[in-house]
Amino acid sequence: MTELSDLEPSALWEYFDQITRIPRCSKHEGEIRDYILKVAEEKGLESKQDSAGNVVIKVPSTTGEKAPTTILQSHMDMVCEKNETVDHDFSKDPLPVRVEMDWVTADGTSLGADNGIGIAAALAMAENETKHGPLELLFTVDEETGLTGASCLVPGFINGKTMINLDTEEFGAIYIGCAGGGNSDITLNLEYGPVSQDKCLQIQVRGLRGGHSGVDINAGRANAIKLLTRVLWDLREKGIEIGVCDIKGGEMHNVIPREASAVIAVPEDKVEEVSGSIDALVPIFKQEYCGETSLEITAEGATPKRSLTPESISSVIDLLQALPNGVLCMCQEVPDLVETSTNLAAVRTDERTLKVLMSTRSSIGSALQAVRDTIHAISNGFGAKVREGETYPGWTPNPDSKLLEIAKKAYEELFGESPEIAAIHAGLETGIICERFNDMDSISIGPTIEHPHSPDERVNIPSVQKFWNHLTKTLEALAMR
Repeated sequence: MTELSDLEPSALWEYFDQITRIPRCSKHEGEIRDYILKVAEEKGLESKQDSAGNVVIKVPSTTGEKAPTTILQSHMDMVCEKNETVDHDFSKDPLPVRVEMDWVTADGTSLGADNGIGIAAALAMAENETKHGPLELLFTVDEETGLTGASCLVPGFINGKTMINLDTEEFGAIYIGCAGGGNSDITLNLEYGPVSQDKCLQIQVRGLRGGHSGVDINAGRANAIKLLTRVLWDLREKGIEIGVCDIKGGEMHNVIPREASAVIAVPEDKVEEVSGSIDALVPIFKQEYCGETSLEITAEGATPKRSLTPESISSVIDLLQALPNGVLCMCQEVPDLVETSTNLAAVRTDERTLKVLMSTRSSIGSALQAVRDTIHAISNGFGAKVREGETYPGWTPNPDSKLLEIAKKAYEELFGESPEIAAIHAGLETGIICERFNDMDSISIGPTIEHPHSPDERVNIPSVQKFWNHLTKTLEALAMR
């Protein structure tokens, strides 16, 4: 059986192997930060951290010449997602990593190659003896839940004016732009009463592919919360009197929800009709979302003690039905690039409220705000309150970048073809860092990572070697300019 330690480049994979054993969910980066600082100490490298928990390590030049400093930037946290049936504690358990032919993946959990491979590449470069100028290895916190680590960077913490972000998930592309975004938190007050129907059922939607709410938003993937809402809407439209006792789905703003559930109460003589209605919807949903071959919707017995009032039930179903989700506009200048989208990311009921999390992205600031205004207007119509989180900026492409020219030439010399020069419909920390350090020349590169932010996440092994070779050659060219 192939192990990570058997793969090349060996130093990178050895670091990644260690990283997969260290808990690092967003906002809980203490152990991975300690590990990075320990590596720096063992190598005798200067390091420091700021008040937010970001870390920078300084690596001397190997050329002996006074080349400009290059920043290699990655983030320490990962999206911690697992299938409902998987017993895994992200706060202490090593990731269940396995090698399958040309891929590294995990058993039922996210892999954390986003951005563990970037961390590993930076640490491996600290011991790499090939030619490179002075490096600053920048590791940020809490990228996945709001890019807050990058937002806290202050002048003087880093000094380089050239930065290579190591958080791209498509080898063969050099990214020079990204979308901005912002979240909307919706709170709807609810009223409860006794369960007035005879039979309680838990309806579960599961088996969806999920994925990254930016990169995968145009991949035809279903949103579990939206499908569940359509089930409830359909039952109500058929005249079946239902009580809604509980509803939940999704967890994180940057993940397309794979699973959602609701506990409902129905008359005993309507149970078969409910089951029949659900069974009829499954092939309809699979036709609409032809890639969701593993979709299943089940209805099993449950025992709640109370139900929402009819008025609250109507408000919950109508609000979730009305909220936008998915691609809203494609870019008119770049083929196949999403300009604006929104993700109905999470929903929960508690003793008094329904809480909904929406995540909106756009490469145009005014379009981003227009969608958030729409969300606000819809919520207002149901008497819900909306709190808008701060937006993070997009990254404006610079096709005349000197760094881009050097990286493009290095790629062409290595692989005999030109790389794709692209922008991405996701938030990269380059947007914030370039805004804060306005003379920063930046690109973003990385290996091929499929299905990030989901239990299907996997990284392509051959692309990691190619990514490493490209990074090494680019740094060599930068050192000699």
